[in-house]
Amino acid sequence: MSKQVILTGITTTGTPHLGNFAGAVGPAIAMSKEHDNCFFFLADYHALIKCQEPARIIQSRQEIAATWLALGLDTDKATFYRQSDIPEITQLMWLLTCVTAKGLMNRAHAYKAAVDDNTNNQEDPDKGITMGLFSYPVLMAADILMFNAHQVPVGRDQIQHVEMARDIAQRFNYLYGEHFVLPEAKIEKNVALLPGLDGRKMSKSYNNTIPLFLPEKQLRKSIMKIVTDSTEPGVPKDPDQSTLYEMYKAFATEAECAEIRKAYAEGIAWGEMKQVLFEKVNAILTEPREKYNELMANPEYVEGILLKGAERAREHTVPFIAQLQKAVGL
Repeated sequence: MSKQVILTGITTTGTPHLGNFAGAVGPAIAMSKEHDNCFFFLADYHALIKCQEPARIIQSRQEIAATWLALGLDTDKATFYRQSDIPEITQLMWLLTCVTAKGLMNRAHAYKAAVDDNTNNQEDPDKGITMGLFSYPVLMAADILMFNAHQVPVGRDQIQHVEMARDIAQRFNYLYGEHFVLPEAKIEKNVALLPGLDGRKMSKSYNNTIPLFLPEKQLRKSIMKIVTDSTEPGVPKDPDQSTLYEMYKAFATEAECAEIRKAYAEGIAWGEMKQVLFEKVNAILTEPREKYNELMANPEYVEGILLKGAERAREHTVPFIAQLQKAVGL
């Protein structure tokens, strides 16, 4: 078993979808079976940056926690907690803020994209930009550095945040002594970035997602809505240009994918391929869906698991923040 610490979080702003399963939660749970030191958290402080709807945050937190548990996360082995249950994380954020260069934050992708949008629309460059958006890479650094994570599984769009966490850790270590491990982004090469209903990346921001635990009939209905081209049945099709195949690949074995590629060469009809995709996804999710519905009906049970996870996490964070405060002279 690896001694390396692995940490990843998921923001609580919406209902988990098939893309979250294929790209984040599934691979993280698989990783937790191979490593002893895994920390997985609900990034609910991060959620406040883009969502000011309390009811939605509460609902999303419940749904995302239930999703991890329904998909088989072993919380006796991995530490599973809510970010907001660990007050030491925000304390650490302030210590890190005091050593973080503003110039570094100016280069953050999300902040730059917001400024660019304003500029392109002839608006004030700072319109709608909060200090939460500007400085959230520091909060992300605190998430990572609080547990001295060696590896942070992230999508390619998040690599910059892990690099910033390294820069911030180096600066703190230089000023106050070696307290932090320098984290590395872990990119799973075979992790799927699922396309959504319209062929673009499945994302809440495009509103093109398929919720993970839709009832069977609604799941089938959603898959039947996936946009395809007008190639007729019987005409060979290119699986590598097909949203349906991209999605199928995330849930199927190599042998099953080889079979489907053959069917594409033979001109499988789009309706038939949608049915194949539905049956494959539904077979994998039937059991977790039942478990998910049970968990959603029993919020006290989920709450108990999260509080137990926070207790475990704080066995590390309480003494560590005391050590760091002493190091800075508090």
